[in-house]
Amino acid sequence: MAAVDGAALLLRAALGIVMLAHGWNHLFGAGGLDGTARWFGSMGLRPPRVHAAASGATELVAGAGLVLGLLTSLHAGAVVGVMTVALVTAHRGNGFFVFRPGQGWEYVAFLAVVATGLALIGPGAVSLDAALGIDGRLDGGVGLLLSAGLGLLGGAALLALCWRPARVPSNAT
Repeated sequence: MAAVDGAALLLRAALGIVMLAHGWNHLFGAGGLDGTARWFGSMGLRPPRVHAAASGATELVAGAGLVLGLLTSLHAGAVVGVMTVALVTAHRGNGFFVFRPGQGWEYVAFLAVVATGLALIGPGAVSLDAALGIDGRLDGGVGLLLSAGLGLLGGAALLALCWRPARVPSNAT
């Protein structure tokens, strides 16, 4: 196995497992879907239950796709989209560093960058994309555009259509 194939496998597996855990936690973790919906609603995502379910499902599907190396660039784009929304709605105002859960945007930005880098280098030889003969078609510049472009556009569209954060009165200090 070439070094780049091993690196792609390692990155896919790590990112995929993280996304699977995120999705599982959003849907079945301590607060379950109801808790995630309350949290999403408190951040201004409307309707909150729909977004909680969609976020959890997207993270599960993207995570599984990355672990398997199936349509890697598209699943990387899903990670970029979810992390873009998380950065803007939950982490943006807390500075860069994550010292406690719900703070800083370093973690979500890092996951998005790793997903984009993975789409750029491709899934590697140990992937379903390679087994199906579609590796090389959805990576490189195309992978970069698919992951970063679709992820950022999808995240921005979701925010524009569905994010209604509470307004702070102009006389508030």
